[in-house]
Amino acid sequence: MKIQANQLSSHLKNNLASCYLVSGDEHLLVDEALDGIRHAAHEKGFTSRESHVATKWFDWGALAASSANLSLFAEQRIIELRLPTGKPGRDGSNAIVDLVEQLGPELMLIVSTPKLDKNGNSSKWVKTLDAAGVFVPVWPVDVRELPGWIAGRMRAAGLQPDRSAAAMIADRVEGNLLAARQEIEKLRLLLGEGPVTAEDVASAVANSSRYDVYKLVDAALAGDARRAVKILGGLRAEGVEPIIVFWALGRELRLLAGLSDAVRQRVDLGSAMQKARVWRSRQALVRNCVSRLPNGACHRLLQATGRGDAAAKGQSRDDPWQVAINVVLGLALGGQKAA
Repeated sequence: MKIQANQLSSHLKNNLASCYLVSGDEHLLVDEALDGIRHAAHEKGFTSRESHVATKWFDWGALAASSANLSLFAEQRIIELRLPTGKPGRDGSNAIVDLVEQLGPELMLIVSTPKLDKNGNSSKWVKTLDAAGVFVPVWPVDVRELPGWIAGRMRAAGLQPDRSAAAMIADRVEGNLLAARQEIEKLRLLLGEGPVTAEDVASAVANSSRYDVYKLVDAALAGDARRAVKILGGLRAEGVEPIIVFWALGRELRLLAGLSDAVRQRVDLGSAMQKARVWRSRQALVRNCVSRLPNGACHRLLQATGRGDAAAKGQSRDDPWQVAINVVLGLALGGQKAA
């Protein structure tokens, strides 16, 4: 059974399926959906949880062994499986299908993946999970819906925003829901519960001395390697999760890669930026960066952000902050050697 992410809370109040598949690229919404399922399961007595991440060399036999390892006290257990690529392969597909057939009152399965493509949605293991349980596709919040989404989050946090306050935060975060949540939490700490105006938001931003990922990206795009590395160090010192850094870098590099490809196809850069909805205030910055970077650089750096994101999630032994430094320098220097 397929339900939308915004229907999940209502579903969990009355039902608990034996298996769930949560799929999407918006990390905040995916994590919140998973947390909601875990909480509902815990309320129903599923107090034990075992997690698996199916990396390239994952032993699918371990998943089968986990399901067979029943507690002596018949404890209700959750098996969580994360598929970083969304493609378990033939062995993984068979293992998931076999595990679904073993689910019952004492065993529950939660699978999470990035957004699935057309082939993924039609695969046997996805259809099996959909038929036996609940499939929750998580979609990004559209830019036109973002101010309303932010306003709803603010009200849930005890704030009472006017329309311009929510719009100002939406303009600042430019689609990054994790950053939006941080902004809301900061406002609640600074202002307490109650009304919030655009002036309050502007004042809070002006009074905040912390570095942020937007300054990092803009410094790198401007070619200011020294400042970009300094900002990156500030983010790390303040405890910002590297996954947010890679989100911001990856988002910008996907844009730059698309624009670079368009230029190589003799498309006017101004038209390409307009089509890609580049904010007018940033078009000069983006134009200079596209002109500075050599052919293929954006795609190589984008692949590096993928490796850094995997490292930030514990899926490799690389140092995510070192990867971030390499990406930032590559973006800022445009193929030049660091001094």
